[in-house]
Amino acid sequence: MKVVNLRSPGGLDKLEFNTAADPGAPGPGELRVRIHANSLNFHDYGVVSGRIPAADGRIPMADGAGVVEAVGDNVSGFAAGDQVVSTFFPDWLEGPARIDNFSTTPGDGVDGYASEYVVRPTNWFTRAPQGYSHAEAATLTTAGLTAWRSLIVDGGLKAGDTVLTLGTGGVSIFALQFARMMGATVIATSSSDAKLERLKELGAAHTINYTRDQQWGQTVKDLTDGRGVDHVIEVGGPGTLPQSIEAVRIGGHISLIGVLTGRAGEIPTARLMAKQARLQGLIVGSRRQQQEMVAAINANGMRPVLDRSFALDDMAAAFNHEISGKHFGKICLEF
Repeated sequence: MKVVNLRSPGGLDKLEFNTAADPGAPGPGELRVRIHANSLNFHDYGVVSGRIPAADGRIPMADGAGVVEAVGDNVSGFAAGDQVVSTFFPDWLEGPARIDNFSTTPGDGVDGYASEYVVRPTNWFTRAPQGYSHAEAATLTTAGLTAWRSLIVDGGLKAGDTVLTLGTGGVSIFALQFARMMGATVIATSSSDAKLERLKELGAAHTINYTRDQQWGQTVKDLTDGRGVDHVIEVGGPGTLPQSIEAVRIGGHISLIGVLTGRAGEIPTARLMAKQARLQGLIVGSRRQQQEMVAAINANGMRPVLDRSFALDDMAAAFNHEISGKHFGKICLEF
């Protein structure tokens, strides 16, 4: 079977495209899955680039979608032919967050899904949404569930709320889509006017070019009649957090998801205190939350935004496309 291995210490030139032994039949409580698609995330790039150290020979990619080929003994809830999608934290089944690292995350602490076949315990997968392609399903594991947890699980999003999304990465676009699906109003930012137009097509009520308007936090307040937004999807980190604090309403919710502008920096803590806002860090979500997200997608028919797909052996080109910043929506590998 085809498989990709990453040679330590990492780098796109350290990706090896190999043929590995078939994993065989599933044991008790396991599924044999033919993987057909991965989607790319910033975390995956951190691993393959060597910024996040991984074991020599690691199989990358956290997001995998495919078809169950066989089930082992004592398996319930799955059958051969089911379309499935992987989970980010296989051992976090439900309840409050219980892990603060990536030691169990496929493609990082353990082998991931850049592999034609895998045999894994049932808790490593959920069913995919009805009618989704494998590429569409693969977008949900990391980006989709992060946006869902941010707004619905942690944020308690309800119809009539206002949401601020930053940029056009996978999490931000999913957040826009989920917010609109739930009847919320979205304000979106980008450095590209062309991408802002596409965000409007997806349902953003207002858009802001943050390169021309560096005080976009105040602009967001102006657009909400001085109140501020209920929710902020904060993917930038220290470079954007001061403006996000300015943009959020008193008592609002800021989901701290990304560190695209760095891992540390000066934060206006007094302003955050005055806003009495909730600043909450998070990393993806639980298997139960993913099942609930899939149920909501099935009920509403939402489809993810796909940019383009690459072949598995074009993985390096796919990541180069990601880091170019030219994409809009999720980049996938299909095989």
